[in-house]
Order: sequence, then C-alpha cells, then structure tokens
Amino acid sequence: MPKIPLAFYQRPDVVQIARELLGKYLFTAIDGVLTGGRIVETEAYAHINDQACHSHLGRYTTRTKVMYEAGGVAYTYLIYGRYVLFNIITNEAGKADAVLIRGLEPVEGVPEMLLRRGLSQVARNLTGGPGLLTQALGISTKHYGTDLSGDLIWLEDRQEPVADEQVLASPRIGIDYAGLDAALPWRFRLKGSLWTSPAKS
Repeated sequence: MPKIPLAFYQRPDVVQIARELLGKYLFTAIDGVLTGGRIVETEAYAHINDQACHSHLGRYTTRTKVMYEAGGVAYTYLIYGRYVLFNIITNEAGKADAVLIRGLEPVEGVPEMLLRRGLSQVARNLTGGPGLLTQALGISTKHYGTDLSGDLIWLEDRQEPVADEQVLASPRIGIDYAGLDAALPWRFRLKGSLWTSPAKS
C-alpha cells in the first residue's frame, strides 16, 4: 500500500488530522523486522490556545525544536524515565502542532512485538497505551525527527475512513496542568476497540 503523503500531515487543523488518523496503519521496519497495526486512539495538541501543547507560547527548546519542522516527522520523548511517546508533527513549518498516538491494534509482526514487550500472549497491554505501543514497534528516542515518508517509520491508508458514529471524542489524559484546555475533547478513540488505552475517559 502507498504511504500517506506528507501533505496529509501538513494541513492546518491538528484536531481534524488526529480524528482522521483513526483507522490508519502505523508501521516500523526496525532492525529489519516489519511491525505495525491499526491506529485506534489519538490525541491532538495545538500550538495556539492549548496550554497542554509542548510548544504553547512558542516554547522552542532542545526537546521541542522538531515540532517547528513541517508536518510529517516523528516527535519522540521519554516520560517517567521509562516510556517513550510517539507523536506526529503536523501543520506547516513554524506552526508546532502534534498528534500523540495512544493505541494500536497489532496486525503485523506480532511475535516480534511480544518479544520486545516481554509478553507471552497477545492482550491489550501489548499495544494498548502510548508507552506500550512504542516498545512493541521498537520506537525509541533515537527516532526523534524521523521522516515519516521514509522506510523506517511510516503510515498507510488501508481502508475506508472511520465513520463518525464509530468515534468517541473525550478530554485528553494527564494534562490537569493545562487549566480549561484540559477539558478540550481532543482525544479520539475507536468505539468498541479492545486496543485503546485503559486511561479513564
């Protein structure tokens, strides 16, 4: 299947992009092994009017500099000293928006995913959470800035768009510091999926 073109990510509405990423497929070819799955949960972060976004108020730091590139590159960073989160930078260069990938239904390279996660059987804790899916896919902080039109990490559109009635929109997770912006319904989940993160809605 053809890769999703960079133009998809470089559109101005990060919320729309986060919603449209549901049902798309995320793949990695790390150490020569193909792994991937269907995206079932995302969160949008906007550089304007969103205190939860790392680039809010133009905060250009060593960590956030990749956010100011044109959409279609990976923004990875470590949380809790253990988990790597994978974000997709969107919008045009200088407008630092991002979509966090929170949940993935595994479809390709499952034995390798289990090995990377140290698991013996397939269950939600394989890829049902933003820090779990990166482990399963082999994504680390060294993939910061990776071009998503390349052959290391990429996305594909393999099916019809997900209908609105199949989508649950709710507030994002773990951003109480963002004040009123914490209530924005910018977390998108595929209803009925067994692979969304267990975080409360």
